[in-house]
Amino acid sequence: MDKLKNIQWIRLIFLMLVAGFVLMPMIATLFGGFKSLGELRTNPFGIPEVWELEHYATVFADGSIWRLMKNSLVIAGLSVALTLIIGTMTAFTFSHIKFAGYNYVYSYFLMGMMFPAAAAILPLFLRIRDLSLLDTLPGIVIPQVAFGLGFSILLFRTFFEQLPKELFDAARVDGCSYARFYLHIILPLSTPILATVGVFVLVGSWNNYLLPLLVLNTEEMYPWTLGIMQYRGEYGIAWNKILAYVSVTITPAIVFFLLAQKYIVAGLTGGAVKG
Repeated sequence: MDKLKNIQWIRLIFLMLVAGFVLMPMIATLFGGFKSLGELRTNPFGIPEVWELEHYATVFADGSIWRLMKNSLVIAGLSVALTLIIGTMTAFTFSHIKFAGYNYVYSYFLMGMMFPAAAAILPLFLRIRDLSLLDTLPGIVIPQVAFGLGFSILLFRTFFEQLPKELFDAARVDGCSYARFYLHIILPLSTPILATVGVFVLVGSWNNYLLPLLVLNTEEMYPWTLGIMQYRGEYGIAWNKILAYVSVTITPAIVFFLLAQKYIVAGLTGGAVKG
């Protein structure tokens, strides 16, 4: 019993250290929006000595923040919807239909996980330009979906293969087609994994900076990540306003993550154990 308690305490301490490592930058960012530039230099991680509310007020008073967040929401929403639709259809095919070259095609999709978007930035830009997608939303959404498919197909296929085979056998006996089985049986049972993949794609798209910077030229189409540049002056950077801006704009992603937390845990563990 004593050994078990010691292990539990060690695990608890380790988890608290990890949580502190993750939360510390977020708390510092939140508090940084209430500090002056001078206090940011002398006390970057502590509680503000003087709470300056004008930095957050400036962010909210600037009407562009709502346009920037709306653009980010549209881009993220389209990326999530397309990734879930294409990913579930592809994973359903791999988990229930066998065909010639099955392993090669599946491996081809998973190869996308080996190459980050930053490593292919030059050929990606040339391809987007050749397709006349520069300064358009599809020029951002399509690459995000493409780079997210490998991970999503892997999770979807693993989850789908853990569903009882008797469901598919009973559906076939009743004359259920693959399309009806996918729509009326697979998807309703896949809420945890759909939420898991959806959260990962949404957070990744919401925080994407490099791809919008590469594709977009019109300020009216900028997502919130590019809106940070408005606080960068010719002779200095208003770091306190940037920290206030970041604290406000990452809040929707954090709230969505917390709301979907139980589904994320269920989705990641659902395919880990058979039965």
